[in-house]
Amino acid sequence: DQLIAINGLSLVGLPLSTCQTYIKNTKNQTVVKFTVVPCAPVVEVKIKRPNTKYQLGFSVQNGVICSLLRGGIAERGGVRVGHRIIEINNQSVVAVPHEKIVNLLATSVGEILMKTMPTSMFRLLTGQENPIYI
Repeated sequence: DQLIAINGLSLVGLPLSTCQTYIKNTKNQTVVKFTVVPCAPVVEVKIKRPNTKYQLGFSVQNGVICSLLRGGIAERGGVRVGHRIIEINNQSVVAVPHEKIVNLLATSVGEILMKTMPTSMFRLLTGQENPIYI
């Protein structure tokens, strides 16, 4: 989920430090209204690739999508920069080496199904990162 406003004050596009200050400033208020947008932690992506002559249109580094070709088949399918690939064609790639992920993607054709999630969410869920409390 994403917090987008506090007491009607939009947080969209503001730096994290500013948002944290706004939250801290509500500590003495008896009523605080949060506006939250629900976001699914896992994004399902469908890429339609007729054959290997078509570039997928994204780069992967250690399972994380690090760049995306604007207007390419990956962008049209819902691929997002900064997301961690957790599944390709119903096969978990969480503990799979980088080279194998690249090979799996390079040789896949037809409808390629992927599940991804924001890297920060993946790191929290796998205990690689701890939440920051303010």
